Amino acid sequence: MTAKKKWSAEVTEHSDAMDLEDHIFESDDARKIAASLKRSAEHSHRRKAEPFQSAMSMLNFYINRAGKNLPARRKQVLEDAKDELRVAFGRDKEG
Repeated sequence: MTAKKKWSAEVTEHSDAMDLEDHIFESDDARKIAASLKRSAEHSHRRKAEPFQSAMSMLNFYINRAGKNLPARRKQVLEDAKDELRVAFGRDKEG
């Protein structure tokens, strides 16, 4: 395992990161991903920010961690999940 992978796994497992539903980022349903992140953020006692910010940060962390290894279709689903997350929290969609 490379140093980067070890670092990101360490952050996910031992930081104040939220506890997420297993394999949620593998879903093809952006709305399901957003709903799961919202539930996790609202029920987490490990977050430091407001639920919306925590959920969006976790989604961005996953996208950024995958980087160029993320297939275009998967990235689009996750980008769509950002919009669904905004809707779920009563925020305006961007762009």
